[in-house]
Amino acid sequence: MLRIAPHANGLILAVLAAFSLPASSLSQWVHYPTAGVPKKAGGAADLIAPAPRLPDGKPDFSGIWHAAKRIPCDPDISRFIQCDSEIGGSPQARDFGVGLRGGLPFQPWAAELAKQRKADEGVDDPHVRCLPDNPPRTWTMPHLTKAVHTPKLLVLLYEVNAMYRQIFIDGRPLPEDPTPGWNGYSTARWDGDALIVQTAGFHDGLWIDMGGSPMSDAAKLTERIRRPDFGTLEIEVTIDDPKVYTRPWTVPLTENIELDTELIDEVCLENERSYQRMQAVRPKR
Repeated sequence: MLRIAPHANGLILAVLAAFSLPASSLSQWVHYPTAGVPKKAGGAADLIAPAPRLPDGKPDFSGIWHAAKRIPCDPDISRFIQCDSEIGGSPQARDFGVGLRGGLPFQPWAAELAKQRKADEGVDDPHVRCLPDNPPRTWTMPHLTKAVHTPKLLVLLYEVNAMYRQIFIDGRPLPEDPTPGWNGYSTARWDGDALIVQTAGFHDGLWIDMGGSPMSDAAKLTERIRRPDFGTLEIEVTIDDPKVYTRPWTVPLTENIELDTELIDEVCLENERSYQRMQAVRPKR
């Protein structure tokens, strides 16, 4: 099954579709049974069974996850890929504020920047240029995230470019003057069965969606993560970035578990040629 980024324009879709996974990669344990899956009487996975628990009694977020709400087929995508043959990203992959009344509350300069990024057909999108993605964007993209959870540490393995994220649950504070990073620096605490993740220390000029919505080095990201049942993660994302937005805003996301599969090695820069082609047809100002 292909995992194709849900870019809004046909050019990027065409280029990405050309880089479909080689047949040899499809044998990387993608049909190996997931251990410990609760079963219904007939043998099917019971996805609404209670969530597993860590040794300390807290919910265990371990598993392979993917955005639950997927972008529906549209003419652009179906021109290059058979409808429903790819694992699509969520609508927030295109526009993180799609569910917010009035959209994202941009500062005027940030609204102009996002508008210009769209006009440029996303050519300078870090994802398109094979640079790392960043949270919260990784929750919405058409790629899998593997969570490895212990009582003191939650590790998120994102299959594109072998990225990882560490979320420390050991009581440490956020660093006071960190070297800026793509993922920032994350610490967490429990509020009942919800893990409250605080992240700061981002690079400046990040994109949180394909539409070019900015996130700056002033951003503070809060993720409230719950596992209400075996098959679901609920993530409430709040971004407080006074440099870019007029107020903090919150968007709910849902992830579904992916069973009997594994992460597939996907290194964007390996034989990457799309950026040069997109530069050649970049709209003139």
